[in-house]
Amino acid sequence: MNVYDILSQTQRQRISDGEAAPILSGCGAATRLLALVWSQLGDFDTLEYAWWLRREAEQLEAKGLVIRAVGIGDRAAGQRFCEYTGFPADWLFVDPHADLHRQLELYPGLSLKLPGLSASQNTYLNLLLMCAGVGSPGTLSEVFRGYIGDRRAPQLIQEEEVVRAAPLPPIKGSFFNLAGGKGFQRPFELATLRLRNMAESLSHWNTYTPEKAHLNQRGGTFLFDSQGQLLYEHRDRGILGFADNMSYPLSFLENL
Repeated sequence: MNVYDILSQTQRQRISDGEAAPILSGCGAATRLLALVWSQLGDFDTLEYAWWLRREAEQLEAKGLVIRAVGIGDRAAGQRFCEYTGFPADWLFVDPHADLHRQLELYPGLSLKLPGLSASQNTYLNLLLMCAGVGSPGTLSEVFRGYIGDRRAPQLIQEEEVVRAAPLPPIKGSFFNLAGGKGFQRPFELATLRLRNMAESLSHWNTYTPEKAHLNQRGGTFLFDSQGQLLYEHRDRGILGFADNMSYPLSFLENL
């Protein structure tokens, strides 16, 4: 499988203008291209991945990195996603039926089918099981890391930053110093950001998931050089498993 060939031949609807366009349009002069094939746009992984990209935006721009992403959903989902995350709408395309994911042979997620349940009920059952770690390796340990903290990870919320994550009251970044200091991922810090993402996803659930059949589909990350040679790839194997190094998901870009 040549991933670059597949991506370069793929057209999808672009969020910025609603037009069907090649997903790698405008990337011809890129010295490094980061192609992200995301799961559902309201997914924990997708929202968190976009947060990391925004956090490191200046450094990534300085490296000359060009980014394109394809997520599962429709244009309304993409517009909501860009509004919430700040991800540029002209970098994002949508694939309502996860056709590209199947072409790239990305993990479709747990697919148990219990007799007596409808297709929709089976999808939700599999989603719940994956959240509990079934068919989703590493999910539970990653959930726990969000609560107990991680000294290998950077501080996520700045001292004066205020996070609003319903149903919690607004929380100032310096509050997390009480859990053990600063300069690293403090206990409950990542869990608070994930709670904010969950509130966003659930409060706009029907917008983010116009079709429920692909809730469990996982994504992938692909980095190419100027010749289309694959430099790095990561294929997600479970929920909250969108990077090899979840302490710093963009660590694979450090040596660009």
